[in-house]
Amino acid sequence: MSLKARIAEDVKAAMKAGDKARLSTLRMLSAELKQREVVDAVELTDAVVIAAIEKMIKQRREAESQYRAAGRAELADKEAQEIACLSAYLPQRLSPAELEALIAEGIAATGAAGVKDMGKLMGWLKPRVAGRADLGELSGRVKARLG
Repeated sequence: MSLKARIAEDVKAAMKAGDKARLSTLRMLSAELKQREVVDAVELTDAVVIAAIEKMIKQRREAESQYRAAGRAELADKEAQEIACLSAYLPQRLSPAELEALIAEGIAATGAAGVKDMGKLMGWLKPRVAGRADLGELSGRVKARLG
């Protein structure tokens, strides 16, 4: 079952269960996916769905930190619940050891020797870690390894 179909099924299940918080989050995700489908005029693949979910999680994390800084714990908690709901649709995260192994494999494949080759190495790594690692963290590890 595709990720998009799984989300649609989970919307129905949340409706039947009366889980309003989860239903709200899933409807928001469905709306985002529908918008991407209409604007880009393409059939959504799992990779596109994962990218949309990652973007939404990033937005929620930023909002959560701003709410906490402003002392709005109830809104920050709502954002945290949405993050937890959305995270369930992402693939299993790579462990630090798996990331290091992929970086080593990428260095061997691309011949990256220094920081100037970071773009080439990141280009090689990005499709292999899509949805399974934070690209900011990956970039820091690559920079440390090449630097």
